[in-house]
Amino acid sequence: KENHSTDSYAAISQVDRLQSEPESIRKWREEQKERLEQLDANSRKQEAEWKEKAIKELEEWYARQDEKLEKTKASNRAAEEAFVNDAEEIFPGTEWERVAQLCDFNPKSSKQAKDVSRMRSVLISLKQAPLVR
Repeated sequence: KENHSTDSYAAISQVDRLQSEPESIRKWREEQKERLEQLDANSRKQEAEWKEKAIKELEEWYARQDEKLEKTKASNRAAEEAFVNDAEEIFPGTEWERVAQLCDFNPKSSKQAKDVSRMRSVLISLKQAPLVR
C-alpha cells in the first residue's frame, strides 16, 4: 500500500514539475529527445552498413583463401609427382646431389627462425666432397 501511495506522489510531483517548467526548457527537452532519436537511428543505420560491409569482406577473404588453398594443393601435387619420378632414378654416388636438391641453400629465403647455417655448410661440403666408403 505504501508503494502505491509513493507512486502516486511521484506522478503528482512530476506533473507539478512539468507544469512549473518554463516553455523554453520544455521546448529544449523535446528538441533534445528528437535529436537523440535521430542519432540513434543514424547509428543503427551505420551499424547495419558496417555489418553488410564486414560480411562482404569476410566472404571475399574466404574466397581468396579457398583459391590460395587450391593453388597450394595443385603445386604440392605437382611437386610430389616430380619427387616420386626423381626417386625412381637412383644411382649410386648421387645421394648428396639429391639431398642438395631438397635443401634450400639461400639464407635470405629461409623462413625458419632457427640458425641453420652450420647444417647448411655441412651439406654443401658433403655435396662438394662426398664421403667415400
